[in-house]
Amino acid sequence: MNAIIALSLFGISSLFLGFLNNRKILLPATLIFILIALGLNFADWNHEYLWFNSMLRTNNLSINFTTVILISTLLVVAISRGFGDDEEHSHPAEYYAILMFSVVGAIMMVTYENLIMLFVGLEILSVSMYVLTGSDKRNLRSNEAALKYFLMGSFATGILLFGVALVYGATGSFDIHGIGLAVKDAKAQMGGIYGPILTVGVILMLVGLLFKISAAPFHFWTPDVYDGAPSLFTAFMSTVVKTAGVAAVYRLLSTAFPAMYGTWGNPMVYITAATLIVGNLTAVYQQSFKRMLAYSSISHAGYLLITVLAKRPETNSSILFYSLAYSIATISAFAVLIVVSEAKSKAGKPDESFDALNGLSKNNPFLAFVLAVSMLSLAGIPLTAGFFGKFFIFTDAFSNPSGIFKSLLVVAVLMSAVGIYYYFKPIIAAYMRIGDTEKIEISPIFKYTLILTTILTILLGIAPDLVKKLF
Repeated sequence: MNAIIALSLFGISSLFLGFLNNRKILLPATLIFILIALGLNFADWNHEYLWFNSMLRTNNLSINFTTVILISTLLVVAISRGFGDDEEHSHPAEYYAILMFSVVGAIMMVTYENLIMLFVGLEILSVSMYVLTGSDKRNLRSNEAALKYFLMGSFATGILLFGVALVYGATGSFDIHGIGLAVKDAKAQMGGIYGPILTVGVILMLVGLLFKISAAPFHFWTPDVYDGAPSLFTAFMSTVVKTAGVAAVYRLLSTAFPAMYGTWGNPMVYITAATLIVGNLTAVYQQSFKRMLAYSSISHAGYLLITVLAKRPETNSSILFYSLAYSIATISAFAVLIVVSEAKSKAGKPDESFDALNGLSKNNPFLAFVLAVSMLSLAGIPLTAGFFGKFFIFTDAFSNPSGIFKSLLVVAVLMSAVGIYYYFKPIIAAYMRIGDTEKIEISPIFKYTLILTTILTILLGIAPDLVKKLF
């Protein structure tokens, strides 16, 4: 709750900083704002509070999810290299402010206790992302991506609201704990048979939330939006937005509808399998590094859904560890993409193909190493954080006695093998192909951020318990 208040005030403060003629103050000020919010986030540690007439709940789980979101935001802001240099067409103060407002929405999605607050947080996050997606106003791809995202996101929100209305009609409550009790009572009275209103309401709510995390078959917007948006905001969408969305789904299913596992469990298994298959197989055929990362984001939504479905005592820490490992590696990959694509721009447009990475290790060994570590982590190779992220998730899935879950685990392992193929394409381009990439100069804060993400990726791959025990 402290972080929500602080970020709201800091966002407004950033708007006022925009009146200053010195743009160089915006980046360090934003980083300081996020660090303060990160510190305030732990003020409620080991205490459980209800806020706004019991519409928000803070506990250790929500604090941990908020921590992952704030760390990801801090890293994304730190790699905003050259952001706002175009004084005529860019407005960095407004963009940083919108970014912080979007984080407020993300935090509300991991702390909600009432479905109305879930909707409010989702809309704050979504509207902010619609604006940031189209922030490159002179780029037609950015404009098209923003329009697609807005139109499809509006439909998904409408579906979610329809589901909320039906659930309220069936249970008489917007409070997720109240809904859980009503569903449990209905199960006891009706022998596990639920009325069509409640069943349809749950399905519609899941459709609306699964759209936000790019789960198949609600993923069609993702490649075009991720590809058209500025790479900085694509990194934000694929980490912060996904973490918030998965946390919202997990909180909804584990608190409001655990008694209905038999109703939503089997459909979610098939959705998870489809997400894994579509995300990984389609990524193989991509010629653009950025578009490949978009399909990679889809596949990782599938891995996160596995542990949501597993219903194990370790599920909390597994989701948090995987989200952190995935976010750090993804931000590292996008950071390298940003600097290389700008250096190899064609006709004023960044070159985001795999060919732009050819020969990167020759003159830029540091960037090539960061790229290699991030790709190895996303592929789940040992001695990286991504390996233990997948290991914990597969362990949760294997502990589930259901036969259909064992089949899902087989699909996940096979798709992980497919992922190794396309995650090695950037590494091969950087180390084994001949290119003409010249020495790329990066700012100190950019370099220190990449050093930090790389060290964390390796450290969590060697000693995962250092973080997992905290969750």
